[in-house]
Amino acid sequence: MSIRNLKGSIVALVTPFQNDGSVDFGKLKELVEWHLESKTDAILALGTTGESSTMTHEEDDAVLQCVMETVGGRIPVIAGTGSNSTQTMLEKSLRAQELGADGLLIITPYYNKGNAEGIYRHFATVADAVNIPCILYNVPGRTGCSISVENVEKLSRHPNICGIKEASGDMSYAMKIAHCIGPDFALWCGNDDITLPLLSIGGSGVISVWANIMPRQCHDMVMDYLEGRQKEAVAAALQYLDLMNGLFMEVNPIPVKTALNMMGKGAGAFRLPLCEMTPAHQEQLRGLLEKAGLLA
Repeated sequence: MSIRNLKGSIVALVTPFQNDGSVDFGKLKELVEWHLESKTDAILALGTTGESSTMTHEEDDAVLQCVMETVGGRIPVIAGTGSNSTQTMLEKSLRAQELGADGLLIITPYYNKGNAEGIYRHFATVADAVNIPCILYNVPGRTGCSISVENVEKLSRHPNICGIKEASGDMSYAMKIAHCIGPDFALWCGNDDITLPLLSIGGSGVISVWANIMPRQCHDMVMDYLEGRQKEAVAAALQYLDLMNGLFMEVNPIPVKTALNMMGKGAGAFRLPLCEMTPAHQEQLRGLLEKAGLLA
């Protein structure tokens, strides 16, 4: 199923863990089914929110296979295959393609960073080698480096690069790359709180943390905006803005997994260095969930 010309809400899916730290595949299937029922438009597995940085390659494969088998071709599945080693990102990307992923999310080289030409080659190496669409991932708050406007311009012309997840939170940067948007290159918002501003400059939707807990509302908000019901979309965005921001009161995905656990969805434990939220933040989060009507 192609991710080209996709619009709507892509959930950046959590990976449920059991208390012993192993992947809880039963809960993973339940979450995927809930998203299918709730009109989520595509699933991103193994992204930042999926804690892929603490998982083995074998676990990555097993999670991707579980998600794809559960989805059964009903919506697209995108695999996060990023690494700060270009060779590792290439190997992971080829493996995800082999397993049947519909697209890839590939990230800037965190920690070692690279200069502009190195970052360009980092992405182009993977895009040259695969035959499924790639989405660039710009999240300088996590990686310590950003994709330059010039590199976005060049990479947007690559036939295997179909878009960018823009998660800097910098609307000035988003405006500078918006001219790259076209039939073959999409802009995806990576910050729930500014989804509508990015849609207003031509964005196709959001790759969302918030959608983990309110999938139908996230889908409806995006589609309301894209289909001309801006008043309803703005009302929803403002109604849930505090909750969207609350999901980042501690490092993602700690709050969103805690929220799912409070909601009885069984996202389970974390892997170090991530651990449970402070009691004060748990109470603050519980209040936001109650306000949103998510707790019985």
